[in-house]
Amino acid sequence: MQLGYAAVEASTVNYVEALAHSFEEEVFAEGQRVIRQDVTGGGFYVILDGDAKIVIDGQERARLSRGDFFGEISILTDEAPTADVIATSLLRCLIIPDNELKAFLLNQPSVMYRMLQIEARRLRAANVWNG
Repeated sequence: MQLGYAAVEASTVNYVEALAHSFEEEVFAEGQRVIRQDVTGGGFYVILDGDAKIVIDGQERARLSRGDFFGEISILTDEAPTADVIATSLLRCLIIPDNELKAFLLNQPSVMYRMLQIEARRLRAANVWNG
């Protein structure tokens, strides 16, 4: 299933890119695993350029692209990631360390609100019955 979430509009992506000097950026090669299912995650990732896929138990579930984010669920629930995230092209991400995400979101309420909107859309899509 192809579910590019179109997470944030261009102005927010530009805003996040402007924050890049405060956080690390990392580049992943095509085919490289960014997050591994059932292994401790390393942070909150925002895709600045490139594409990735979400794979759960070997099955592709969604595609991500510029502006999409991942890694937040394992941070917020303090549990290991439930999916692999694999780069499908050269992938450049902004990484907010897990111990800094809460402060970042509390200091950026508009980003937190957009994130909640996106999570609500993801939850709705996950709950659609295909029977």
